[in-house]
Parts: sequence; C-alpha cells; structure tokens
Amino acid sequence: MSQPEHLVFITGKLARARLEKVAATLPANRFAWSIADSGVKVAALMTEEIIRRRVTLPEGATRVILPGRCRANPEALAAHFGVPVERGPDEIVDLPAHLGLAGRTLDLSRHDLRIFAEIVDASKMTPEAILAKGLDLARRGADVIDLGGLPDTAFPHLEDTVRLMKQEGLRVSVDSFSLDELTRGARAGADFLLSLNEETLGLAFETGAVPVLVPMRPDDPASLDRAIERMERAGLPYMADPILEPIHFGFVDSVARYRDLRARWPEAEMMMGTGNLTELTEADSLGVTALLAGMCSELAIRNVLIVQVSNHTRRTVEEHDAARRVMYAAKADAALPKGYGRALLALHDKRPFVQTPDEIAALAAEVRDPNYRIAVAEDGIHVYNRDIHKVGTDAMAFFPDLNVASDGAHAFYLGNELAKAETAWRLGKRYVQDEPLIWGAAAEAEAEDTTAFKKAGHTKHSGPGGPPPGTRDARIPAEADAEPPETVGAEEARAEATVDATPGPKKTRLVCGKLVAED
Repeated sequence: MSQPEHLVFITGKLARARLEKVAATLPANRFAWSIADSGVKVAALMTEEIIRRRVTLPEGATRVILPGRCRANPEALAAHFGVPVERGPDEIVDLPAHLGLAGRTLDLSRHDLRIFAEIVDASKMTPEAILAKGLDLARRGADVIDLGGLPDTAFPHLEDTVRLMKQEGLRVSVDSFSLDELTRGARAGADFLLSLNEETLGLAFETGAVPVLVPMRPDDPASLDRAIERMERAGLPYMADPILEPIHFGFVDSVARYRDLRARWPEAEMMMGTGNLTELTEADSLGVTALLAGMCSELAIRNVLIVQVSNHTRRTVEEHDAARRVMYAAKADAALPKGYGRALLALHDKRPFVQTPDEIAALAAEVRDPNYRIAVAEDGIHVYNRDIHKVGTDAMAFFPDLNVASDGAHAFYLGNELAKAETAWRLGKRYVQDEPLIWGAAAEAEAEDTTAFKKAGHTKHSGPGGPPPGTRDARIPAEADAEPPETVGAEEARAEATVDATPGPKKTRLVCGKLVAED
C-alpha cells in the first residue's frame, strides 16, 4: 500500500485554527499533513520573500499548498523548496474539494457544443462593423458568427462581409429566409446555411456550405425526416433543427420533437436555437441556458444558435460557454451538474457563509489594530476592529459606531464595502472584503495578477500627509508584529486541540455578545 501524500499548508496565525479543523477531516490513508505557520497574522499578506525566509518544510513533504489569496509565485517557491507548490482555494472550507475529495477533479477545459452567435441586424451594418462585432463574439466564446438577414431588407454587402470575416479567420453562417441571400453567402465562402427545408434543399447540392435543415412547419416532423433522408442518401453533411418554440406557443411539444428526432436519427448532427427561450422569457437567462445546455448534453445535440438582443441576455455567449463546459464535465463523470464551479451561479452561492458567527468572534478577539474588518455570516454583517464588534443587517445602521464622520474617504470606503456585504448577505453570496462579488458567467470577472498585491485604492490619500489612523490603508506591515514561525504536524495539532479543550481557568471578554478567550 502506498504511503499517503504529505501536504504542507502554509498559513498565518489567524487562519491556523480553522485550517487545523478542516485538515483534520482529510482521510489519513490519502493525506498526511503539516501546517507551516509563517508567524504573520494574515495569510493574505504573506509575500514570496516572507515565505522563503520564514518557512522550513518538514522532512518528507511532497506538496505545498498556499492560501488562495497569498500573493506569491508558486513556481518560484517550488524551485526554492524542491517540491511542487500550488495555490489553494480562497476559502479554507473549500480545501477538501480542491484536493479532489468531492469525488472528481474540476476540468472545465473541454466541451462538445458549438456556439453559433447570430448578428440579427447584420444587413443594416457596415462590413467593418459586422467584423468588429464578430471578433468580439468570438472572443467571448462563439465558434461561428451567424449573419442574420432581415425580411424585406436588402443585404447588398453580404459577399464583402463574408469574405472579410473569412480573411480574419472566422467561421461564418448565413441565416435568411431568402434563397437568393443564402446562395450569395454560400458562393462567397460561408461555412453554414440556416435554414433549408425540403423545398429549398437543392442549394445544399450546389455548394460546399453545410445546411441546417428545418421542417416546413414546426409541427411537421415528417418534412424534416424527408430532408434528412435525402442528405443521408447523398452522403453529405448537415444539421437538423426541429425548432424550439417559446413557452405557451408549443414549447413542451417542441422539446418532445427533439427527443423523438434523436430516437429516429441516433447519429444525426443536430442544432437547437435557444433564443426563443432566453430572449422571449423574462427570467434570468443563465438558468434557462443551463437547462437547455443540459438538454443538449442528454440528446447529444452539438450545436446551438444563440441570439443576444434583449438587455437581459447581454451575456448569453459567456453563459452558453460556461454551461457547455459544466455539462460536458458532468456527463463525462456520469454525474449531476453539481460541484463544477460557480460559473452557473449568479444570484446565490451554494455555500455562501464560510465562517460561523463564533469563528468571526474568535478572530475579532485577536485583533489589536484599528483597521475595520468586515465579514458576513448567517446572522448578518460583522464589523470589527480592536475596539468594537458590531453585527447587523442594515449597512447604513453601522455608521454611528464607526467614528468616521470627519473622514470622508474612509466613510466612503466603508459605506461601499458594507453595502456590498449587505447585498451578499441578503442574496446568500460569498463576501470578501476589498474583493468584488462573484456573479458567475453573468458578469465579467476582473483579471488579476495573483502574484502581486493590488494597487492602493483612492482612500490611501485621504487627509493631509497620508492616511489617517484607522483607514484600510493604514495597515501594519506584514512582519511588524510577526511571531516566530513554526511547523505543526497532524498529531501535534490534534494534541494542541485536546489541551485547548481541557477545562481550566481562562480569561475571557465579551465580544459581540459572546464570551471569547483572551490572549
């Protein structure tokens, strides 16, 4: 039997107790572990230099895991320690999942669903404007740019547009009710034609463009079967789309037609146009998209046509891209689409509160400086520093207790953070001070350099001569109050926990209505 992997978790003083509690749940047959306490209070303030200088690995260590918010270069530290170093999750509670104990590894790099993104008003735009929009859609995850033609609207620059987009390496489809526009687009080099039925199917034999076949009417599946049979006999590629209809206008019946078509033609390439649901249902489109992507996954539909017209579908490309990756991974694991990241969660988080009120109270008891910390737990918003610990659910109600009436910049900062914290608490989202709320695929995520600290915010320069005491930027340097570093193994950690649990006289003080241990 192989020896368990020996993990070393590098952390700071304040997080050590919580880390020990989570690490103690790791299966001993898979993981031995040690905690390397750098002596710095806040793990996120550790730098690469601090870790190099203050941390010594125990003998037998096989892998080092840094806190997710630690601004250090794992590759450089791996070279220093001589063992692999990786960045762990932002929150300690997510550590078991990070280590693969959720029963799967998280790999969202693959998918099997091709996204056709339609530019619905292409005929009204210049070729240059169409190209710019097409490149943007491709950047966001679209695989094919669909040029939509409008009824009774001329598209004289169709050929120029197709050629221009092809020159830039884009795959192009032409979507029109006009056989003339479809013919012109195909001759200019379009890759796909949307859509042909059994009466217009002859065009598919005159060009190399792949046709998307549709029924004469949505409730006439036999006409689609006849078109498919003709393409099958000719041995030519095609896609079949039974047409997804809007809710209350045939939606359920149309879903059944996709299932029935797959049963009749198990090897056929299929397409689903999702716009009739995302655009025509005033509901957050991310959930609708996830459901439709799940249907595509079950039925092996490998192409979707998406539309972005309504404001509430402004992120539909990114949402489809996220959904196709989650569904592919879940299908490969023969699993439910749960536990594959937060991309499909916008308004609520599966595990929003990563600290209990008691854990926050214990952290508050350790604070010795005037900087305000903000956290969110199930009971509300917590604001604390060395002098106070307040809990509430109304951001504005904290103002009288914060002593910032004469410090406009600090009041502005705290007001912004507390409003964000209230939003997180009310919705059930994770809140992290000084970080944006995460909205999954529904909003653009800021790119960040995980090896460097963020630049100082605007409040750093408030007041003459620098930051006044108590502002968020008047921080104590990471090592100013550091204690000697130490490395604690699993057995020693458990022994310490046993000693701490032994009843005995301990000084306590009241913090947020709770008695907590005094240092």
